[in-house]
This record gives sequence, structure tokens and C-alpha cells, in this order.
Amino acid sequence: MSALTATSLVRRYGAVEAVRGVDLAVEPGELHGLVGPDGAGKTTTIGCLAGLMHPDAGEVRVLGEDPMARGSSAREHLGLMPQEYSLYGDLTVGENLHFFGQLFGLDRATYRARVERLLGITRLAPFADRRADALSGGMYKKLALSCALLHEPEALLLDEPTNGVDPVSRRELWELIYAFVDDGMAVLVSTPTMDEAARCHLVSLMHEGRIVAQGAPGALTDALENPVCEVVGGERGALHELLEGHEAVVAASPAGARLRVVLTPGAEPRIAADLAPLGAELRRVPPDFEDLFLATVWRAGHDEAA
Repeated sequence: MSALTATSLVRRYGAVEAVRGVDLAVEPGELHGLVGPDGAGKTTTIGCLAGLMHPDAGEVRVLGEDPMARGSSAREHLGLMPQEYSLYGDLTVGENLHFFGQLFGLDRATYRARVERLLGITRLAPFADRRADALSGGMYKKLALSCALLHEPEALLLDEPTNGVDPVSRRELWELIYAFVDDGMAVLVSTPTMDEAARCHLVSLMHEGRIVAQGAPGALTDALENPVCEVVGGERGALHELLEGHEAVVAASPAGARLRVVLTPGAEPRIAADLAPLGAELRRVPPDFEDLFLATVWRAGHDEAA
């Protein structure tokens, strides 16, 4: 049984469909990335899975149960770390953990054992008496994650957990997430960052409220049909003028001193011919996850328009 599922999920805000027909499943011991830009529908999807909002159509299940059904025990087995700050800034690290321990109804012995473990693996033990609003961004996120894990959930929802933290803290947060996944926890993490998407076992790429691609990051990248190239030579201003808005160019972005372009399938000869008078040429490079996302979004818009 999948730990987390969304089937034909639709959620509207007035006449706007924030989520439309989303299907996904997260298995125990799996790290599943929900990847997309701001406004793609990631937070809304997580809110429905957490039982914080009613879907307008479709269904969600946490360990086979509807989290919003009367008498459901789904929330007892679910952890949530929201995108917005949810801790009490005037309470210390220890006081925040104690508050959440009481909310979860943990007995004293269980609470002490779990807090000791969480403070140890997050390295927050020396800061147990520091107020939450005096913590650095990374330490604050570690405390929020610890509070979400106090009741040892079987499934965990993380909404952009590394947003606003420094690179070292981001790496440490990902190490913590991996550790819990290795213990068998099902984790759904949302992120707008493409390099974080590549860290997941599986990803669902979201764009304008729907999932436009799903699969293992490496497999999706390997299957990309759009050629990815660097533009070698030429003058940057003239190259930009040629490539910007070109119907055969899906995306163009700086890559050091060069330009990196994602092209429509079969467009290489045409673009190469257009670049030759400018003293520039194309050089194929391996696609990365950002190239994949840009090409997938372009294809989804192209198909929808057709």
C-alpha cells in the first residue's frame, strides 16, 4: 500500500484551478520530489494531503485513509513541515519541542527519548535554551523538522524545507531527510530548486496546477528529446538578439562566458546555420534537470495550445 496518494486531485480558488487532475503516489522508504516554480500548485497539493483543505474533486489517502474523514487516524501517522514559520519565537528550542510533545500526547519517557535523539542528530542540543526567534535560518528549519518528527510519523510532508537557508544548512537538512527515508519513512518534499529535485528517488514536475512529467530524475533526463547545446564564439549581444524569441529555442541562459540553449527537436542544423554568420557554433552538452524542466514545460504548453 502506498503511504501517500493523490488521485485526480482538483482544488479551486474561485474560478481558478490551483491543482487540476494531479495523480501521485509515495511509497514507504521513498523520497518523492514535487518540483515546480512558485504558483505551480505544490503547496496546495500538500495542503490537501495533510487534510488542511478539501479537494474539489478526486481523493487523497494517507496510509489508505482519508485524512479529513471523521474518526480518521491518518493525521496521527503523518508529519508536516509547512513552508511558513509555525514555531513560537518566544519559546526556546526545548520549550517548542515540549509543546509539540504535549500536542502529540507523548508520555514522559517516550518524549525524553525522542527529544534526546532528535537534538543529537540535528546537533541542536547545545542550543536547547535558545529562543526560536534567535536561531539562524538553518537551525530554525532543523527545529521545525524535529517538531514534525516527534511522534515518529510513517509519512512526512515537507513544503520547501530548505527555502532561505545557507548551503551548509541545506546539505545538513538533506542528510537528515535521507536518514529518515532510509529508516522506511515515506517523504514528499516540494521544491522550486532543480538541483534538489535530482536528489529524489522520484519526481513529479508541476506546472500551472498539473503534473507534466513523472519518474526517476536520471531516467527523465536521459529520455529528453530536446537537444541541449552551448553556443561557442560570437558576440553576446548579437547572440541574444538572434536567440531571444526564436521559435526553435526553448530556453537560453548564461553558462559561464557562454550561452546554454535548449532547442526544439531537430532544430540543431537550423540554429547552427543561423549562428554561422555571427562566428558562433553549437556544441552538444549533457542535459541537466533544469534543461529537462524547461523542455517539459515547453512541451506541455505546446501540446495544450495544439
